[in-house]
Amino acid sequence: MNFGLNNKNALVCGSTQGIGKATAIQLAQEGVNVTLVARNEEKLKVVLEELNNCQFERSQKHSYVVADFSKPLELKSKIEATNLNFHILVNNTGGPAGGPVFKASLDEFERAFTQHLKCNHVLVQAVVPFMKSEGFGRIINMISTSVKQPLDGLGVSNTIRGAVASWSKTLANELGQFGITVNNVLPGATGTERLSEIIKNKSAKTGKSFDEVSNSMKNAVPAKRFAKPEEIANAVTFLASEAASYINGINLPVDGGRTKSL
Repeated sequence: MNFGLNNKNALVCGSTQGIGKATAIQLAQEGVNVTLVARNEEKLKVVLEELNNCQFERSQKHSYVVADFSKPLELKSKIEATNLNFHILVNNTGGPAGGPVFKASLDEFERAFTQHLKCNHVLVQAVVPFMKSEGFGRIINMISTSVKQPLDGLGVSNTIRGAVASWSKTLANELGQFGITVNNVLPGATGTERLSEIIKNKSAKTGKSFDEVSNSMKNAVPAKRFAKPEEIANAVTFLASEAASYINGINLPVDGGRTKSL
């Protein structure tokens, strides 16, 4: 399939590891000019070099922006310092710490709301004018299957992900007339550093070994394994493409069938 992404420009957040990095690489391989966004400049430089080595054409130009998603106004300033000519925005950042929602502090909610919804909103407001002028835009938010089925022990995350999903659907309704689609990808358990931390925490709380917890989580998935970050990136790349032009305002689980609701 021809995804029609050659010479498009993408802003990919949280792109130094895991799903964000896999997405950046996948887009570069499709001919996209990728701007990475994360807070660790040294890691950004490493990924930038990987993009330069795997890109589709020599004429592609990749870059990065160092930004902290706990500081939305600083993020806004740094993104506005770029040319803002982005056809694709991938909103992706690390999830909130685990724990029961009843015991969560107000600060935990505030930090998560800032990191996920406020920063997403800042980025959308920055890039949409160019998308409108091009008659083409793809906004893809990396959230969680918890918007369909809350996940035990992730109270703050469940709450904030739901807010982002509703914000996204509202945007899809408002921006669809301009050739801009807004969709959410809902990864299941994926082989990333965050998943390893979740397994370690469960292991410490339950007294079970890392492998026991890991195998239990895998057995909850019909596919009986964790996703690879590249498998999530495949879904993002499709939603970013011309082929997905009439897909708008959806939550797309990429979870091996784990979520029990449709």
